[in-house]
Amino acid sequence: MFPMAFSSVFSAPLHTLSQANKLNFTPNSVYPVTGSIVSSIKTNFGSSKSAFFQHGFSLPSSNLSGFLLKSSSFSTISARAATEKSIYDFTVKDIDRNDVSLSKFKGKILLIVNVASKCGLTTSNYKELSHIYEKYKTQGFEILAFPCNQFGGQEPGSNPEIKQFACTRFKAEFPIFDKVDVNGPTTAPVYQFLKSNAGGLLSDLIKWNFEKFLVDKNGKVVQRYPPTTSPFQIEKDIQKLLAA
Repeated sequence: MFPMAFSSVFSAPLHTLSQANKLNFTPNSVYPVTGSIVSSIKTNFGSSKSAFFQHGFSLPSSNLSGFLLKSSSFSTISARAATEKSIYDFTVKDIDRNDVSLSKFKGKILLIVNVASKCGLTTSNYKELSHIYEKYKTQGFEILAFPCNQFGGQEPGSNPEIKQFACTRFKAEFPIFDKVDVNGPTTAPVYQFLKSNAGGLLSDLIKWNFEKFLVDKNGKVVQRYPPTTSPFQIEKDIQKLLAA
């Protein structure tokens, strides 16, 4: 069960949740771009069969405290991110610390995901991501993976260690970037943009490792998926965007 500090994340619009510690993602839940509460979220977090418990999810208060932004900071970040035109406006560091302008991916469908090496979701996600990438990479599709250590300390390694893990164990060929923060005051600008353009439950916080954003050929976020969504479940959405 999440510590009581987690309840401070909830605000008035979430009155439909009777208790702050009752939250369970269904595996195929999708966050709408509008940021409204997902109807498929069930209030059964207390069950030992919930998706969070199945995958070893936990948010200790020591980790959560860094995610709870003050309202003023949140407003500033959101306003700044909202002024960005598309994902192509950002330059990031790759896993080898080289600058990469995301404009190099113009015209491609992008699946952007925060990854970790020691998560209960790691094996299934890396295998499925690699499979989908191999299937569609010649059709204008890219996966952009951003390692993040903010969830249970499950990406503790150095960049070379992360690269070796992903590329050797899972044969990952898609681009892997420098380790970033996806929540809190040190959130990477690219994630400020992603979150501000596809809000979800609990304001705009990334919930755990392997949350996913689907970006169209114009660099716009069109869909956001919770961590428990299998990459295979996103395949039909990818196909539709590739055909558009």
